[in-house]
Amino acid sequence: MKAAVFHKPRNIECNEVPDPKIEKPTDVILKVTSTAICGSDLHIYNGYFPQARDLVMGHEFMGEVVEVGKEVKNFKKGDRVIVPFMIACGHCWFCNHHAPGGCENTNPENYGPEGGILTEKGSGLYGYTDLYGGYPGGQAEYARVMHADYNCRLAPDLPDEKILFLTDILPTGYSAIDWAGVKGGETVAVFGCGPVGLMAQKVARMRGASRVIGLDIEQYRLDKAAQTVGGDTVLVTDAEEAVEAVRALTGGRGADVVVDAVGMEADRSFLQGLTNIVHAQAGTINALKMAFSAVRRGGFVSVMGVYGTTYDNFPLGQIFDKGISLRLGQAPVPNYIDELIDIVKDEKIILDDIITHTLPLTEVENAYKIFANKEDNCVKVVLKP
Repeated sequence: MKAAVFHKPRNIECNEVPDPKIEKPTDVILKVTSTAICGSDLHIYNGYFPQARDLVMGHEFMGEVVEVGKEVKNFKKGDRVIVPFMIACGHCWFCNHHAPGGCENTNPENYGPEGGILTEKGSGLYGYTDLYGGYPGGQAEYARVMHADYNCRLAPDLPDEKILFLTDILPTGYSAIDWAGVKGGETVAVFGCGPVGLMAQKVARMRGASRVIGLDIEQYRLDKAAQTVGGDTVLVTDAEEAVEAVRALTGGRGADVVVDAVGMEADRSFLQGLTNIVHAQAGTINALKMAFSAVRRGGFVSVMGVYGTTYDNFPLGQIFDKGISLRLGQAPVPNYIDELIDIVKDEKIILDDIITHTLPLTEVENAYKIFANKEDNCVKVVLKP
């Protein structure tokens, strides 16, 4: 079959690889009908997350069941399903306590309680390096899905493009707003108007936020936010400008809720790059620092952007002085997906309006290039195997 194969940083190609097979009786095999490139895929593409061997990429995918393991009870050949990005067993201590990202059984080589940089990680992930299980992903013609009864969901009768993002970016944006307890009347500022940032803004609007502020350094992404969400959009060139813009829109106090939807690949200076070498850091916490400054005293910061290492000069004193509540981590997709399927079916949130590029899987090399380099006003790429 054809698949998007990572070979080394900045080198992902469409190659022929062996078809997946049923390996455990709880598996199903999907014929992938749609898949997408996630912003976190770029962390592998750009070399921020190490990967020494070739790996089939992709954790946002859906498709049709073509083969079923003998212990699978909920699905049959021909079913159309959505696949959450994390791999969870559904029966360990963490899964039973609604924390599937801590699943004890799906990352046996690198699992542990520490959460280290290169060891003791959480649950397995599709197509997301050997640190998270080394499982082939879904940017391919076919994909193996593990623990299918827990991890798959029957797709509603809607086109792929209207439901594909239930796999990751909608639940991730939803987590950011739900964790903050948004009930209505709040001001929500979102740093980053990429796919996750746009979803967080859509959810904030749906949950009744009185003001939604999207901030970005790229005008085309702000234009997409204005088209798909509405609200205030702010083009910023540095941290001081971004923070002052939020304060100016909130009577000087700062936003009730701030979402970091950027993560470690935020813009940084040459000097910060040298500092990273000294401190063995990857990327920057510039976006996170802006979030702590832009939130009001007693406010809430949700961190959905990915951070992969420890960081020097973490502003703990500021967080303490302002009394900021903070939550971060991978979205627990299985906890939210059933509710979100109904929300999408009822058109309370529209997903396909953020898609800017739909390309065949054979053009994956170019797809990664334009997404990573912010070419052609690229916000979200869907690939068709």
